[in-house]
Amino acid sequence: MASDSLTGAFTGFTRDTLYTPVPNPLFGPLLEEIQDQAELKVTLRALWLLHRKRGWPRMIAQQELLNDLTLTRTFSAAGQDSMEEILRGLRLAVSRRTLLSHQAVANDAAQQFYLLNTDSNRNALARLGTGVTIGSVEDGENLDENVGVEAPDSGKPNIFAMYEENVGMLSPILAEELKEAEDLYPWQWVCDAFGIAAAENKRSWRYIAGILRRWAAEGKDHGKPGRHPEKDNRKKYLEAYERRWGAPSP
Repeated sequence: MASDSLTGAFTGFTRDTLYTPVPNPLFGPLLEEIQDQAELKVTLRALWLLHRKRGWPRMIAQQELLNDLTLTRTFSAAGQDSMEEILRGLRLAVSRRTLLSHQAVANDAAQQFYLLNTDSNRNALARLGTGVTIGSVEDGENLDENVGVEAPDSGKPNIFAMYEENVGMLSPILAEELKEAEDLYPWQWVCDAFGIAAAENKRSWRYIAGILRRWAAEGKDHGKPGRHPEKDNRKKYLEAYERRWGAPSP
């Protein structure tokens, strides 16, 4: 974000600006309904933080929001108690059902987590139940192969940032396809496919998706021993791909 050093005025978006997908209702009915600045700021910041997460389901710890520098600075600059305003914004967002609240045990203590209120996240919470042990928030250790919470501000990129850094500007339609790919394929596959596309100067999602589909169908590294820890799960990834996209082209 660029700003004028003298006036503090925003000067526009630069060419290397990254984008975060935002649900369309936030620009329509929710924008009309939300009147509280704390609720709006906390909701927007939570969306950004959630899109940086990996694992299933994507959730963010309350303490991560309370420690977030952007939120604390924006409220402190207005002479407000940042902790009080962040907690109030969270309460309003949960009350409006924009965010879901979930209590779980992490680092041997009960902690509050927040998720975007989507069909998949509601189903995930129904599966998890209450009081479930999430694992270590510091090292991102998973409860099982499907459930994970990452370290606050871990610095790990997500597929949206990787696309914008290696290919170009992200469109809303493509964002959904990228999200499905991130959920479907092992993260290392995604990183490697982007790396191959960049090395061969074929920077398009169509080319990258083609690499991932081929690995799902044939096995990454063609099943050579010792090259990839997920090679024994090839059938699982292929079946998951076919359920979403149909049988891959020969």
